[in-house]
Amino acid sequence: MKIDTTLFDTLKQRGLLYQCTDEEELKKRLTSGQPITLYEGTDPTMDSLHLGHCIPYCILRRFQKAGHKVLLLMGGATACIGDPSGKSEMRSIMTKEKIAANIEKIKNSLKIFLDFDGENPAIIVNNADWFKDYAYIDFMRDIGVHFNVNKMLSNELYAKRIEEGGLTFFEMGYMLMQAYDFIALNRKYGCTLQYGGADQWGNIVAGVELQRKLNFQNGTNISLIGATNPLLQTPSGVKMGKTEKGAIWLDKDKISAYDFYQGIYQTPDPCVEMMYALFTDMPMDEVRAMIKKDIVAAKKQLSFEVTKFVRGEADAIEAQKMSENLFTHGGDDAPKFELSKSGCPINICELLVKTALASSKSEARRLIEGGGISVDGEKISSIDMMIDKDVLLKKGKKAFIKVEIK
Repeated sequence: MKIDTTLFDTLKQRGLLYQCTDEEELKKRLTSGQPITLYEGTDPTMDSLHLGHCIPYCILRRFQKAGHKVLLLMGGATACIGDPSGKSEMRSIMTKEKIAANIEKIKNSLKIFLDFDGENPAIIVNNADWFKDYAYIDFMRDIGVHFNVNKMLSNELYAKRIEEGGLTFFEMGYMLMQAYDFIALNRKYGCTLQYGGADQWGNIVAGVELQRKLNFQNGTNISLIGATNPLLQTPSGVKMGKTEKGAIWLDKDKISAYDFYQGIYQTPDPCVEMMYALFTDMPMDEVRAMIKKDIVAAKKQLSFEVTKFVRGEADAIEAQKMSENLFTHGGDDAPKFELSKSGCPINICELLVKTALASSKSEARRLIEGGGISVDGEKISSIDMMIDKDVLLKKGKKAFIKVEIK
């Protein structure tokens, strides 16, 4: 398979390379015309992926299309501990059975981004395979000896846990395990590059530094590189992937095409450029010009392109038509909520909770009093309003529900 030697320039032009332990060496390898092997790790703490999880997969997809070998590491072992990065409290401990079940479900979502067949298939690996028989004492003698506790505690990824109440020794082992993952993948697959989110920088660097220490100890000369992509965050610092209505899931059985499309449309303006960089191949100068000219039109096209990429063209067309209908024809194609006649009339606050437009009656009251709720196109101000007929409920500018009395 011919190697695309322009990949490094593409990553830089699209803003997808944020940090790198040796950028010049990475450039040299990616422009050499020779394939490299890289990996990205995921702890399967859920049975599905939402949009925020997919940033590294968009980047790995570019590597695979350029002819490089892609490994997807599923943290069957590390998920038993949980990454403490940026956390204020310890993650819930998951059973091995739950982790295994999550891995199987996540595999289907990964097929959206990567090819697992053909001449250059991506490979899924599980770090439980090399940790399950690695005795604790042996691991500490081989790997733990190379980690300085004082240096680990000064790392930013542990700062919040320490500040909010303390870090367990159980969690400190996470860095050692992730660092060793890089070593294990290099030994078995010749993997020389790890790519991940910027919040993983400390863990990624730990793997690179561990190999340097092993080189000194063993007289080897293995050069590993760590790189990160910038995090896709809202202006308030929250990771993208969730909206006020919930996560933008990839699985079709977890979210409708309309809600997926609308979740993309709600992308904060400062994040639109990065979303284009990740999910499309549109030249970035064209993207910037479009955003500058008409941000609303840019977000509509982004919503269609991402929905098409993740869910297919049919879902994208359906969601686009539904969205246009809501804004121009009164909502004939809005998501529907059926209400029994026996439950009518119903108070507007209670109805907002039932339709999930509000999480509680108190939130419903605040939305109404703040002018955020419309019924059949008219803003309402009374929290005592009773509903006894079909109506179109609207929250803000983007959330619609068609209530039908049956």
